[in-house]
Amino acid sequence: MLKFITAGSVDDGKSTLIGRLLYDSNAVSHDILHTIERQTRNQLPGSIDLSLLTDGLRAEREQGITIDIAYKYFHTERRKFIIADAPGHVQYTRNMITGASNADLAIILIDARQGVVEQTHRHSLIASLVGIPNLIVAINKMDLVDYQQSVYEQIVGDFRKKLGSLDVRDIQYIPISALTGDNIVKVSNNMPWYKGKSLLTQLEEVEILPDRQAEQARFQVQYVIRPQSEQLHDYRGYAGSVLSGVFSVGDVVTVLPSGISSRISEIEVNQKKVTQAFAPQPVVLHLSDDIDISRGDYIVPSKAQPSISSELEATICWMHERPLRVGDRLLLRYKSGAVKTMVQEIEHRLDVHSFKHLPATILQLNDIAKVRLRTAQPVPYDAYLVNRRTGSFILVQEDSGDTVAAGMFLAAEVLENSI
Repeated sequence: MLKFITAGSVDDGKSTLIGRLLYDSNAVSHDILHTIERQTRNQLPGSIDLSLLTDGLRAEREQGITIDIAYKYFHTERRKFIIADAPGHVQYTRNMITGASNADLAIILIDARQGVVEQTHRHSLIASLVGIPNLIVAINKMDLVDYQQSVYEQIVGDFRKKLGSLDVRDIQYIPISALTGDNIVKVSNNMPWYKGKSLLTQLEEVEILPDRQAEQARFQVQYVIRPQSEQLHDYRGYAGSVLSGVFSVGDVVTVLPSGISSRISEIEVNQKKVTQAFAPQPVVLHLSDDIDISRGDYIVPSKAQPSISSELEATICWMHERPLRVGDRLLLRYKSGAVKTMVQEIEHRLDVHSFKHLPATILQLNDIAKVRLRTAQPVPYDAYLVNRRTGSFILVQEDSGDTVAAGMFLAAEVLENSI
């Protein structure tokens, strides 16, 4: 399974690209094709608007833009795929972060007529920050520049010059036309100078690194089960999902934030006892000791515990029209856990053009910054680049319940060189 996201500026052709991938790989049913044919407007006779396969909201179709993240699923003989189509407008940057947080690969689209623009910087930076290891830079609309090699090479040179320092394991460049299908599923004859693979072949063959979370067993309690019936008088189970790693009966574990240790006595999956459970299974854990445990508490291996602190440093993307200021009080949510927090300091804001650290006293919509937070109670966490599942959080306004920021915890040992 490969999870990937497409991102780019407005009208770069993200929805059309996904539609072309689905259409040319025969992943669209006949009834959906007939519906799209009827809804197609302003196209040549006999053609269809492939972007309609992902632009599902009425407001999107009326405006001709993508507003929300659209998820699509398809498969070939070689691999299964989950696609997240991210909006191009800058005000929907928060949607891009949502889609990128679980992706293995990002496709950054660039309009061959426009070249590298601000959103190229922003989306590439976000892909790097959330730890996406693979990047495909797809130079789209090559048909509109007569498939000129010089245009492609100019854009590749600009991208490498401006964004080549990003912390991404692998970057590939592919010239394409989503509208005509050039280099999407098959290598195009219109660009004989391009010696690389088609986009679909690259997606099928890209290597997914082993799960970095495999050795870090993490479980967060969502519900404490206490039937207190005659049949189950002493039953006490802790329900939730295994966030990462593997738990086994007999494991010595520690409950956080209390720090009390115990041993796993039983594991239930689908009301059946098992000897092991692994991510992302929903399970019920039983401990050999009677411990006061609440929703949001972590159960972790005693020998491999996460950090725990009330003083947190993190990278956040501010997602609200109201600015963030030092001293603001918010609610920090980390999966099923929640704790009150205060913004102690905005250490710096990141310039999306130069990647320089700029001093800041407030954050505006879509700003990316490094901040210091102080929580009312200690929070167990891993650095995001070590464990995505336990290294991410959101900030919420207590009065309205609005989500105002997405964040990634930083580890103490990497703070000096981090954003």
